[in-house]
Amino acid sequence: MASKAAPGTKPVRMTEPKSTGADCLARPQGTPRGPKVSPEAMQAGKRLLRAEAAAVARLAETLGDSFERAVELVVQCAESGGTVLITGLGKSGLIGAKVSATLASLGIPSHSVHPSEAAHGDLGRFRKCDTVICISFSGETDEVVNLASILRQDGLPIIAITGSGGQITGRAAERENAKVSSLERLATVTLGLGLEQEAGEPDFAAPTSSTTATLALGDALAVVSAKVRNFTDEDFKRRHPGGTLGDLLRPVTEVLRFVAGKSLPRVTDDRTVASALEEASKIGRRPGAIVLSDPKSGRLSGIFTDADLRRLILRDPSELQRPIKEVMTKDPRCLPETALVRDAVRLVREFRADEIPVINSLGEPIGLLDVQDLVAMRLVQD
Repeated sequence: MASKAAPGTKPVRMTEPKSTGADCLARPQGTPRGPKVSPEAMQAGKRLLRAEAAAVARLAETLGDSFERAVELVVQCAESGGTVLITGLGKSGLIGAKVSATLASLGIPSHSVHPSEAAHGDLGRFRKCDTVICISFSGETDEVVNLASILRQDGLPIIAITGSGGQITGRAAERENAKVSSLERLATVTLGLGLEQEAGEPDFAAPTSSTTATLALGDALAVVSAKVRNFTDEDFKRRHPGGTLGDLLRPVTEVLRFVAGKSLPRVTDDRTVASALEEASKIGRRPGAIVLSDPKSGRLSGIFTDADLRRLILRDPSELQRPIKEVMTKDPRCLPETALVRDAVRLVREFRADEIPVINSLGEPIGLLDVQDLVAMRLVQD
C-alpha cells in the first residue's frame, strides 16, 4: 500500500534518477577505434603470456609424489561413491568451478562450493566419502582455511592447491617450518604451483599466472584420475552427446549417406571404366567416387573418383574402355566400421581425402564417407 504524505507537505514522487551521462563518456564521433595500443603495452602482453606459459611448464617438471597422492584420493573418492567438492574464493573459485566441470565430464562426480555459503548451511553437502580440493594462492584465505579446518575435524581428505606450497603432506607440514601456510597445515596433501608472485606484478597484482597454472594442474589431475579409472571414449560420449565433441565421438557408420547395396552400388574391379560408370549410374544420387572390390574375395581393392574420370577423359576418351583396375587408386586409405567420426576428420585433414571407404571386419566395403558430410557437420572446412 502506498504511504500518504503528512498534512501540509507535498507528496514525494519516487522516480528513477535521470542519467546525465556524466557516468559514461560518450564515444567521440568519427573515431571508430579506441586509444592506440603502444608498443610497450604490446610487449607487456607478450611478457605476461610467456610468464604464464613458463608457470605451466614448471609444473610439468615438478609433478611428483604429492600429485600421485592427490590422484589416489580423487580415484578412491569416485570408486567409493563420493563426490569431489572444490572450493575457493574469487578467481580461485571460478577456476575451481571449471576444474569441477572437467572432473564431471570425465566420469568423476564433482561440484564446486562457495566457502562462505558452506558456513551458512552448505556444509550439508559434504559427506564422509567425499574428497575436498581447496584452492588459495596465499594459503591464508580466511573463508577457505576455516572451511578446511571444519572438514579436517570431520575426517575428510583435503587436497590443497597453493601458490608456493611444497611437496609436503599432512601433519608433516606442521613439523617442517613456520613458513607453511595455514591451509597446508590442514591438508592431506598439498599441490604447490611454485609461484611467489603473479605474472603481472609489479605493475598489477591481479591473478594471472596463478589461475592459469591452477587450471592446468586441475586439468592434469582430472585427466590422470580418469586414466587410472580406465575411462574410455564411449564413457565420455555418454556424458557429452551434444555439440562438436559429441559428433566427433559418433560411430562413422551413423553418418554414412552412401551405404553399399543401397545408395552405393557394389562394383567389382573386373569391369571396364565405362561399365563401372554405367553400374554406378543406376542409383539416384551418385557419390563422388566408385568403390571397387575384388570379384572373388569381395574385399576392397580400390577407388575411382570423379577427378580420376576427368583426367582420364581429358587424356584420351577411348580409355573409358580400359579395365578400371588399371586406372583406379589401389588400396586406398579407408576406415574400419568401428571407427569414430574423429578418425575420418583426421584422414581428411592429414591426407586431404575427399572420399573415404568404410570396410567391415572382412575387408569388404560397406559404405563411403564423403567429405561434404563432415562439412555439413561443421567438423571440417570445405
